Amino acid sequence: MTLKAVNRRKISVIGAGSVGSSLAYACLIRGSADIVCLYDINKDKVEAEVADLAHGTQFTPASVMGGADIKDTVNSDIVFITAGAKQKPGQTRLDLAGVNAGILKSLMPQLLEQSPNALFVLVTNPCDVLTVVAQDISGLPSSRVFSTGTMLDTSRLRWLIRQWANVAQRHVHATIVGEHGDSEFPLWSIAQISGVPIHEWKVDGESVFTDEVLDDLAHEAAFAAYKIIEGKGATNYAIGLTGARLAEALLGANRSILPLSSVIDDVHGVKNVALSMPCIVSREGIEGVVPVPMSDGEITKLHASAERLKDSLSSLDI
Repeated sequence: MTLKAVNRRKISVIGAGSVGSSLAYACLIRGSADIVCLYDINKDKVEAEVADLAHGTQFTPASVMGGADIKDTVNSDIVFITAGAKQKPGQTRLDLAGVNAGILKSLMPQLLEQSPNALFVLVTNPCDVLTVVAQDISGLPSSRVFSTGTMLDTSRLRWLIRQWANVAQRHVHATIVGEHGDSEFPLWSIAQISGVPIHEWKVDGESVFTDEVLDDLAHEAAFAAYKIIEGKGATNYAIGLTGARLAEALLGANRSILPLSSVIDDVHGVKNVALSMPCIVSREGIEGVVPVPMSDGEITKLHASAERLKDSLSSLDI
């Protein structure tokens, strides 16, 4: 009797810092794939992280492997790139562009050699700028090279709305688009709670979400990371869970719609830059951008966000 080979789903996480280790942990305990590989050039650090994760795999649906040999990442279905300089207190994501682009130029060809058929997801900031760099280096289509973008920002916003409205989070439908950074913004024109436009949500006849409240919520979601970095040095748990959920969407049987950043081609007049829009996601990667309606004011903000990212890209040698 011969045993049929089983196609085991594999995720590789590049970078064993706080973000990469949290992402590996989230994928491991959620069973986002069958194998989770953690890679880093810091041998002692990554071997310690892998050992710590492995010691708990009696209680997880997935297994873990990895180390300082990039060959461990071979034949990955998804490669999450978290390696790079981390954001310091008071530093914007775009401030990291130059140094992290340099790291990516060295890293991307090696990863592509090991996993030529993988989907590559940028988590390292500034993720929008680095998505363009990674696609340029790899020559892969935008469907296979993209970033988590505003997926986490959208989760932050929905949590804030849920808190303000005192409803279960599953009833909140709101999305942040644009740069994963200071110029991002919510699509308030289509935001709603269980089908009720957010501007019309009332309690005891009183509007809950005034323009002032919406502005405050948008600002808090966009700048939440700065407060967390100031307090503990990094954001890691929420982005780890975000990556795990994205992996499940990419490896699952059904298509999902998530706000991710890829190089877009003429969305509301914006092209040749990576920024977040709601995207159709499947095992093929990003199948396309959802043509969501936007107000004139939102389109203006989208163009401003794109110009900010183009300015950062123009300063890099790619």
